[in-house]
Amino acid sequence: MADVVPFDPAHLAGVLDLCRSEGWFTFSASPERAEASLTAPGVVALVAVEGTRVVGFAQALTDGVVQAHLSLLATAHDRRRTGIGRSLVQETLRRCGAMRMDLVTDTAEEFYAALPHRRFHGFRIYGDVQPSGGTS
Repeated sequence: MADVVPFDPAHLAGVLDLCRSEGWFTFSASPERAEASLTAPGVVALVAVEGTRVVGFAQALTDGVVQAHLSLLATAHDRRRTGIGRSLVQETLRRCGAMRMDLVTDTAEEFYAALPHRRFHGFRIYGDVQPSGGTS
C-alpha cells in the first residue's frame, strides 16, 4: 500500500506526470504554477508514494473549520482500484480540519458515490478563459 504524505517539491515531477496522463494541461504546462498552487495558503496537498514513485495526489482548498473543496485527485492508471484514491480523499479531509468537503467530477462519479456523501447540483464558473477539455 502506498504511503500518503504531504506534498513536497521533490514530488512535483511525479505529480506533473499524473496530470499529463489525465490530460490536465493547466498544471503540466507550467511546473512553477503547479508548485505555487500545491503550496498556496489554505491548500492541503498530499501525495501517495510507493518508494520514490508518486502514484497519486490530491489537492484541496480549506478554511480549516467548516468547508473544504477537493480540487484535484489523480491515481496512476496501473494503481487504480487499490484503495489509493480512497485513502487520499479520507486523509485530505482529515488534514483539512473541515467538517465537509465538496467536489466536482466529470469522470469518476461511481468512485465518489461509493464514499459517504450527499449529492448537490453545482456550477464551475470561469473567468476570461473559456473551458475547452482538459481544464482541470
